[in-house]
Amino acid sequence: MYRKAVGFLAMMGFLFWACTCCIKGINLVRLYTEPVMTLTIELKELDKKAKEREEKWMPEEQLCEFGMRSILGIVDSAISEQRVIDFCILEQKYMYELPDEELEVLLRIVEAEAGTEDEDGKLLVANVVLNRLTDEQFPDSIAGVVFQKENGVAQFSPVADGAYYQVEISEETIHAVERALLGEDISQGALYFAARKYADNTKMKWFDENLNYLFVHGGHEFFK
Repeated sequence: MYRKAVGFLAMMGFLFWACTCCIKGINLVRLYTEPVMTLTIELKELDKKAKEREEKWMPEEQLCEFGMRSILGIVDSAISEQRVIDFCILEQKYMYELPDEELEVLLRIVEAEAGTEDEDGKLLVANVVLNRLTDEQFPDSIAGVVFQKENGVAQFSPVADGAYYQVEISEETIHAVERALLGEDISQGALYFAARKYADNTKMKWFDENLNYLFVHGGHEFFK
């Protein structure tokens, strides 16, 4: 009987010790895994915020072009099961700051001259006007360039025939002009352009004999 009692007590002691070790083990596991669990939760929150910002600041295809004045970039890399999320806002700066009335003149002449051209064709017309703005032989304002006359003849035919005043400015024209104001120039320094198909033969002869031909785009030939 005595031996049975001692054996029973020994067994209970062993069970108590085993349970104590298990509880300590569970606590240790919690101790070591809690930071990881916390980090995982924080990363999920960051990921959620990143997606919300991305949806807010990156509509449609404006990322790769100019559209918008700010661009959200997200760098997402995995290192030792940790994700590093970095946000940066890249602001585009205008090379040409124009008052509203000057901007309207530029938009109207681009629409009037290149309304049927593609966006690059519109950009090229804006480039020519801005190239003249910075050239000493032309007036130093957009209005001065667009409404300039030589021997009583307007430099831009839409001004002469009144089309300039009747156009409705398209979104594509607005975008093309914005590209030009941001500094995009594909004109190779062109200061003149003409639509040979519609131009006066005498005028085109002067272009050919006195200017350097650069290239043709759409219905316009460009000169310097």
